[in-house]
Amino acid sequence: MISRRTALTMIAGAAAAGAMPGRALPASQGFPAIDLRGSIDAGAHGVTPDGGDKQNRKLAEVIAKAARQNMPVFLPPGNYPVSNLDLPEGTRITGVPGASRLVYSGGGRMLRADGARRIELSNIVIDGAGRRLDEQSPALVQIRGVGEIVIDNCEVVGADQTAVRLERSGGRIERSRISGAAEYGLYAVDSTGLSITGNTVFDCGNGGILVHRRSKGADGTIVSGNRISRIGATNGGTGQYGNAINLFRAGNVIVTGNQISQSAFSAIRANSASNAQIANNTCLASGETAIYAEFAFEGAMVLGNIVDGAANGISVVNFNEGGRLATVANNIVRNLAPTGPYVLDEAIFGVGISVEADTAVTGNVIETVPLWGMALGFGPYLRNVLASNNIVRQAKIGCAVTVVEGAGSALISGNLFEAVRDGAVIGHRWKTPSTAELGRGDSQAQGFKHLTIENNRIV
Repeated sequence: MISRRTALTMIAGAAAAGAMPGRALPASQGFPAIDLRGSIDAGAHGVTPDGGDKQNRKLAEVIAKAARQNMPVFLPPGNYPVSNLDLPEGTRITGVPGASRLVYSGGGRMLRADGARRIELSNIVIDGAGRRLDEQSPALVQIRGVGEIVIDNCEVVGADQTAVRLERSGGRIERSRISGAAEYGLYAVDSTGLSITGNTVFDCGNGGILVHRRSKGADGTIVSGNRISRIGATNGGTGQYGNAINLFRAGNVIVTGNQISQSAFSAIRANSASNAQIANNTCLASGETAIYAEFAFEGAMVLGNIVDGAANGISVVNFNEGGRLATVANNIVRNLAPTGPYVLDEAIFGVGISVEADTAVTGNVIETVPLWGMALGFGPYLRNVLASNNIVRQAKIGCAVTVVEGAGSALISGNLFEAVRDGAVIGHRWKTPSTAELGRGDSQAQGFKHLTIENNRIV
């Protein structure tokens, strides 16, 4: 905090340069004093809350001037109606958290940056006010080709479409609140070293945080420590929408330490995303499969997650599309439901952990599932699966393993099954149970040479 005398001295010394360093907000306004040395005060340049039709032009001029001088712009508390505001190279805008508000006034787009090296937005509210953007504007905040975008301690609310969309950009989105977007909270495409950390995202119509690529490739985004809740699927579908965190074609992405609840479909859904690490997330009350690694991927680590409430727990599948090579370890999956958000003949709900190819399933605890605790393979799609040292209790069947012709090998060893009503390990032909109990180690005697089942305990 700085004194009023110091602030006046600093302001007088900076007047010739147009900067307003050291402005102190009076305590009577309910805000702490803020040290703004080296910043330009927008209010001192004629940008005032609810300033009328010329407000937008004045703010654009101040932003451009500050960017040329490599200085931040400070917005005092208040509502600033804006539209069609372009952010030049070097833009830095800051304000009083929760009080300095840019409000979309309609008639086109809101904020856009294209081709800059660095842009920073901090401590401001960006409010779409529910007004419609034009057809060329997919988001309130559009960032394209920016090497280092920083959005820190901001709020983005009331987007008629997506709140923030990034394309071919890197940087940090952190400590911010994104809510009330009709489409997606944060949509990142073809990112270049992006971190999405410590944000709160909620009440979005079709998705929370999306990390996509136009074609499969390395991405490297880190999605960590976010709180995501109440993500809908207003567009319907069978999983294209309604996911709190969605990876598509984006390789080498880390999703860790997120708190996720009430997603219409998945808490975390990785589609054709190789080398995904999905670790230490808490996934509550998901409408469909809580954690999904699906379709054409190679490499997935699903470790140390908690799934409590979903239609399916963890699925690492689609070997028929090339989905393979995974570790599913040390997760807790519990309290699943027998139904999901859609009705399809081929749909299966109520399964704890499903895997198909080149995958180790170990050290997991699965409890209270209405159908299968574990599902190993489906039809002929099974190869090199290990299920060991897991606990399954309170399930219809502890482990369903495929016995369809052409299925590859599986080792089921050292698992503990308790209160499995219709069997511990039962061979299935697609969805139909087709064998007697295999869990006591007599699969070879029953003619299933592709299975090795040993040292399991059935209580």
